[in-house]
Amino acid sequence: MQKKYVWETADEIDLAVAERARKIRRRLKMSQQELSKRSGVSLGSLKRFEQTGNISFLSLTKIAVALDAVDGIKALFEDVPYKSIEEVLNEWK
Repeated sequence: MQKKYVWETADEIDLAVAERARKIRRRLKMSQQELSKRSGVSLGSLKRFEQTGNISFLSLTKIAVALDAVDGIKALFEDVPYKSIEEVLNEWK
């Protein structure tokens, strides 16, 4: 079986997620202050997230709910393929 490589670092992936969230916020013509209020995430945390990609998973989920983008969060780890029959068997133990 061929190994699949991830060519991005965790930081790069986090920044890409933050950029997508920022674009959705802007598309909705929502200020950072408004998103902070709607999501319950502090303005400082929201600003840091958009700049660095760093945020708690709970806060990310709150932002996704406020942006009506929760399906992406709910789909995490949903379609991860099995790499071996052993993984299939281990899941049922």
